[in-house]
Amino acid sequence: MSERTRTHRRRPGKRRMAAALTAALGLTGAALATNMMLQPAGAATAAGAAAAGGTTAAAAEWPTPSGSQAVSKTIEVSGTYDGDLKEFYGEGDLGGDGQEEGQDALFELADGATLKNVVLGSPAADGVHCSGSCTLENVWWTDVGEDAASFKGKSSGSVYTVSGGGAKGADDKVFQFNGAGKLTVSGFQVEDFGKLVRSCGNCSTMYKRDIVVKDVDVTAPGKSLVGININYGDTATLSSIRIHGDSGRKIEPCVRYEGNDDGDEPEEVGSGPDGTYCLYSESDISYE
Repeated sequence: MSERTRTHRRRPGKRRMAAALTAALGLTGAALATNMMLQPAGAATAAGAAAAGGTTAAAAEWPTPSGSQAVSKTIEVSGTYDGDLKEFYGEGDLGGDGQEEGQDALFELADGATLKNVVLGSPAADGVHCSGSCTLENVWWTDVGEDAASFKGKSSGSVYTVSGGGAKGADDKVFQFNGAGKLTVSGFQVEDFGKLVRSCGNCSTMYKRDIVVKDVDVTAPGKSLVGININYGDTATLSSIRIHGDSGRKIEPCVRYEGNDDGDEPEEVGSGPDGTYCLYSESDISYE
């Protein structure tokens, strides 16, 4: 946004000094405000808490979309796609918002692609698919359909990054980790959900998967943050997790399963930190 430049007559002495000081303070305030708007959710809230002299960060405000766009055919992305915070929603064949498996995505990301500054409205079909390494930066889901995003790379070196953004209204999973590699979720916020991240427990091809969740705001209701398969060597590392509105501590930070590759329902075999698969301590989780 452009600013109108004002011209002032030069004044001597204390008035000139006061004007210079006022201008400097104005610029500093504008720079701080701009910096806060551009930071991911976790970073912005942390900065706000620090400025207020506090130590606890609260969830950031959800963005107001800059416009809206209907999507009737999956948008294929290679390189970087910047949505300028426009809201995208499905119509036609992409108009479903149920939990049926096998739905198409609104966005399909090629290996190495980045999707940023996007709001996925309702209906959102199967959200975002990553066929290999990908980055989701400042992406928001106002009402998760089948899944918010699915990660499907087949290489153990695949790296998936979710930075900033948030998701609401996931009846089951927010992030479905079907492929191989490492997924990191940071500066994110989630509310009213089933599972934040689930390592697929019964895909036809199974892999070892590593999951990192850090600097995340979680608002009840919810069931679990991460579900992993210990028989395939999965790990989940959690830190700086802030859980809101869950005084009964019903949300499980990390659940361990015995996965399989024949489609059977995986068996839950434990939960909580164990030093091998669920890697965190009680101090990494705060209840607010």
